Amino acid sequence: MDINSENLANDELISSNLKQDNEVVVVIVPLQAQGHLNQLLQFACLVSSYGLSVYYVGLAKYNHQAKVRANALNPWDIAKIHFHDLPSSPDFASGKVPTIWDGCMLLRIRESIASFLHDISCKARRVVIVHDVLMSYNVQDVSSFHNAESYIFNCGSSFDMYCSHICTAAGLPIPLEAEQLKRMPSLKGCYPDEILHVGRLQSPYTGIKAGDIYNTSQVIEGSTYLDLMAQLASIQNKKQWAIGPILPTKLDHISNRDNICLDWLNKQPPKSVLYVSFGTTSSFSDEQIKELAMGLELSTQKFLWVLRGADEGVLLLELEDLSCRKDLRKE
Repeated sequence: MDINSENLANDELISSNLKQDNEVVVVIVPLQAQGHLNQLLQFACLVSSYGLSVYYVGLAKYNHQAKVRANALNPWDIAKIHFHDLPSSPDFASGKVPTIWDGCMLLRIRESIASFLHDISCKARRVVIVHDVLMSYNVQDVSSFHNAESYIFNCGSSFDMYCSHICTAAGLPIPLEAEQLKRMPSLKGCYPDEILHVGRLQSPYTGIKAGDIYNTSQVIEGSTYLDLMAQLASIQNKKQWAIGPILPTKLDHISNRDNICLDWLNKQPPKSVLYVSFGTTSSFSDEQIKELAMGLELSTQKFLWVLRGADEGVLLLELEDLSCRKDLRKE
């Protein structure tokens, strides 16, 4: 069964359910990058647990990636989510996969999402779109549907959102002591030009939102920046929720490898292990990896190194913890 036929069958089934219940439908639109896919899938499962129909919308390869790497989620919870695969371009289908920052791909995604929202809005009493902040451009057409509203899901911290975006755009002060401000690293050079370009594309459309959702809490960050963001939301007549952490607290479905790493960590003294990770989209040459490994070994510091490789150009392989296995052999 091809993607379009599978989506058609899935949509017919959901359409039948919607007609019976006249219900609210939640549409999740993640950025097509693993760290964002994972958080939005966790959120989708959380919302679905309240009995709502939830669609998870993305390109087929990324939807598949989100499902196969959701190690901490209950498979039964994932089965309740309706994954809608957006049509792929001929280049994408042939294996010439464009990056998530490709402007042409972003335009194609916008058109496909708008078409999907039109279909859903005709079937449901109310449609709620929850999208990654970096997908604001792609969901801008939500304002065309009278029974739909959108909320931005922020994968980063409220501190990052306030300091990196709000302060930069509005020139607001950062509530830190002078000495702390001096120690803050600059954002200059942190992002490639194509990412900055995509970020700028979002700005005209973030105001369409009805509110913001943060994957954080006061226990994690304290109240300072959440309160500042709440004040700004109030001025803009928007809503705000801090609902994190949404990662399941009861991990019944983790792999044996994960258990081994956790068992090892539990044997270490507090604050004695260095966690090393360069995120979900970075890549290193063999020489760079060897240099990092040598530096970690010479440091004599216990460490947990999460090292990711590339898969077909943009998709990432499963996490592979090299340093944990090494230290386990020493135990």
